[in-house]
Amino acid sequence: MDMSQYLGAFLDEAGDNLQRLDDLVLALEKDTMNLDVINEIFRAAHTLKGMSATMGFSKMTGLTHALEDRLDAARKGTHHLDEFDMDLMFKSLDTMKSMVDSIRAGDTDEHIDVSELVASLRNMNLEAEEAKAKADAKTQKDGASSSTLSSQEKEWVSEAKGAGMTVYTVLTKLSESCLLKAARAYMVVSRLEEMGDVIKSEPSVEALENEDFTLEFTIYLSSKHTVEEIKNAVLRISDVSAADVEELKDVDSAAPQVKSVKVAAAPVETAPKHEEKVAEVKAPPEPVIHPKAAAPVPVKAAEAKKVNQTVRVDIGRLDKLMSLVGELVIGRARVERLAQEARLREFDEPLSQLGRISGDIQELVTKLRMVPVSFTFDRFPRLIRDMSKSLGKDIELVLEGQDTELDRTVIDEIGDPMVHLIRNSLDHGIETREDRRKAGKPEKGILKISAYQEGSGVIIEVMDDGKGINPEKVKTKAIERGILTEEEAATISDEEAIQLCLLPGFSMAEKITDISGRGVGMDAVKSKVETLGGQLDMASKVGQGTNIYIRLPLTLAIVLSLLIKVGDETYAISLENVEETILVRRENIKTVHGSPATILRGEVLSLSDLGDVLGTVVERDNRDEYPVVVVKIGKNKIGFIVDELIGQQEIVIKSLGRFLSKIKGIAGATILGDGNVALILDVVSFYSMKG
Repeated sequence: MDMSQYLGAFLDEAGDNLQRLDDLVLALEKDTMNLDVINEIFRAAHTLKGMSATMGFSKMTGLTHALEDRLDAARKGTHHLDEFDMDLMFKSLDTMKSMVDSIRAGDTDEHIDVSELVASLRNMNLEAEEAKAKADAKTQKDGASSSTLSSQEKEWVSEAKGAGMTVYTVLTKLSESCLLKAARAYMVVSRLEEMGDVIKSEPSVEALENEDFTLEFTIYLSSKHTVEEIKNAVLRISDVSAADVEELKDVDSAAPQVKSVKVAAAPVETAPKHEEKVAEVKAPPEPVIHPKAAAPVPVKAAEAKKVNQTVRVDIGRLDKLMSLVGELVIGRARVERLAQEARLREFDEPLSQLGRISGDIQELVTKLRMVPVSFTFDRFPRLIRDMSKSLGKDIELVLEGQDTELDRTVIDEIGDPMVHLIRNSLDHGIETREDRRKAGKPEKGILKISAYQEGSGVIIEVMDDGKGINPEKVKTKAIERGILTEEEAATISDEEAIQLCLLPGFSMAEKITDISGRGVGMDAVKSKVETLGGQLDMASKVGQGTNIYIRLPLTLAIVLSLLIKVGDETYAISLENVEETILVRRENIKTVHGSPATILRGEVLSLSDLGDVLGTVVERDNRDEYPVVVVKIGKNKIGFIVDELIGQQEIVIKSLGRFLSKIKGIAGATILGDGNVALILDVVSFYSMKG
């Protein structure tokens, strides 16, 4: 069978299972005796093992199998998990993630050596477990009798014999190389159900489903078939090495002879014809259950099926769909413009309807691309756990607003900058236990990461309660590096001094560590945020901590913009960056520190001629007032003088290609309703250039 067609689904499912395992092991580390969590980890690892075995990834299968064995010992109480076990599990998960990344890149898992890791997972005292397994096997083989049956089960045995059937105990042994014990057990039970009625299984159905058994299990079967027929039917199943079928003769007839009704359990999936290629098969349901308990089963299954109707879609298809919607928006704008120019009133109603439909499609496609920020946030607990151990610090992570949604493209791009901010906070923001104790703080530091919607954008806030950034030290460092003169340093505020940490190459770290340096790379973080159409701002108080705010647009594909004119050219500015538009009279423009400015509601607003910034020759000497676009960048405002304010319009952002994409101040281009191309201005970078 060609399994390549299932590779995409495998990678998606494997990624989900590994993330779930990461979260579960983190929870287990806080309470290593929590049996519920251990069972959850065991089931997730078992699922991953079955998937990888089906796809033929032997190294991953072997590693997950070894992890299962260690967890199985913990479940049975023969091994108590400790810190070494936790580190070993995390190392195993990291190795499996590397395998998935390798497979996703077109390679296999064969080149990754897991022998040492598998040996470590298996290297524990299993004497108690082996003794228990041998005792269980002996009990199953020698002690199987009617004494293990309940009164109800004994009654069913009596009824079967009264109907001329024979009751057998079928002891099945699986081969040592069997990887899918639950699947094979299911096949054995299914085959026996075809030959008669299954009365009981030892271990229980739940134990078989969870693979909580050795390589042997016993089924009590009433049938009209012979011993040889039953034995041969079981032996034909893959991975069954032996089958011992014996007639059950010792039956306690003292059970009350009340006629009972046996009701079949809810329908289960039929075993695949090619048994060797089963990826994941449901374990057998209880063969015989109480009539009242049977009725709700199909209802619950139907409800579950109704709730979980989801489809995975390749992100490339969504990108293509969004591109087509963008073309629809452009086409609609052109038709509307032509209808207006031709003054065709009969087009008003159909164009209005078209506008509503295209708007609904646009909104729907945008929502399809939205994913919760938990997609990125979920990796942080593990990162902080590892860093805390490495730094010897006690740090509590608080996550808020994980359900806040952003465009998938934004989520993918913001991950690395977020990791850098977290590293900075943990390494150089939050103090050591001793330093915090001396400062009168709790020994456990707090790192809080929040996401919330504000207007048409999303704010991601990273806050720590560490030592904060000392603005006086920042000024001193800036003077040493020649960024500021002593006179300039004396005139800037503490807030402005802290913003210097965002300059390229500026660092407050006294020594650079392997993890981070406060300020090192912060300019790269700021640059990445701005390329996403967002803004980054910092606030810090000495001894109290640092807050970093990242404002991001909900989507990068279709945005609401302000169209302006500078000279003969039309430009677009995202409304995310526009605070307001005003008209400033010539006599209200003053010169402050050599730069034009005006007073806006009692505050000084710096002005900049956008024509000068763009290098466009404009003539404005004969004008009495000027249109100004007020842009807010962090806590600062600046007004850009333009020639004309055209109005708001939805625009589709088009890339300028590889050669033009890095032009500072240009975020892309769009096609207007008249078919002309307009550049989209990145006014945030203009402010940086001005500064």
